[in-house]
Amino acid sequence: MGNIEAQSNGSQHTTEGADGSEPFIREATTEDLHLLEAVLLDAYSQYEQELPHDVWIAYKASIVEAIEQSSTVAKLVAELDGEVVGSVFVYASSDTAYGRPELGIHSPVIRLLGVTSKARGRGVATGLIRASAQFARERGANTLHLHTSDMMGEAIRLYERLGFERAYDKEFTTGQTLVKSYCLQLANTPLLQ
Repeated sequence: MGNIEAQSNGSQHTTEGADGSEPFIREATTEDLHLLEAVLLDAYSQYEQELPHDVWIAYKASIVEAIEQSSTVAKLVAELDGEVVGSVFVYASSDTAYGRPELGIHSPVIRLLGVTSKARGRGVATGLIRASAQFARERGANTLHLHTSDMMGEAIRLYERLGFERAYDKEFTTGQTLVKSYCLQLANTPLLQ
């Protein structure tokens, strides 16, 4: 996979994938923000049938709110064939990611990793996670965190395959849902080799 390079304008890019064969990862521009809602709602629409209607409506609203917030340290997007097909948001801590300083996560947290249904299986999610890990490590972080639930079983299998491990002490509940925490140690992760 491509290496992450810092560009003069501060955006992140992979050195490979511009031909569409692999995802091209970069920081979102202000022009991309209107695309993120469509990408994320497509990506998360698979859960609409699993959630009660009112919970799904609130979840969609929280996605839109996160897009509009400026509390991220980075919003990364993935392109295939020149089209934005995925994104992930990087936050500085559990406080900025969730408003939960009590979790004690003072290193980057990724949220809203999403890939459009038509782009799945092409390495987009892995590319976005790799870029997030590189972004975090370049800024001196030792770990990268994320939270998920059992509803997202396919995503959990990806996280575990990439080297994330459960961080039981960083978990919380929302209503009756256990929000599981995962942590990637950045020092020697094969993801960044």
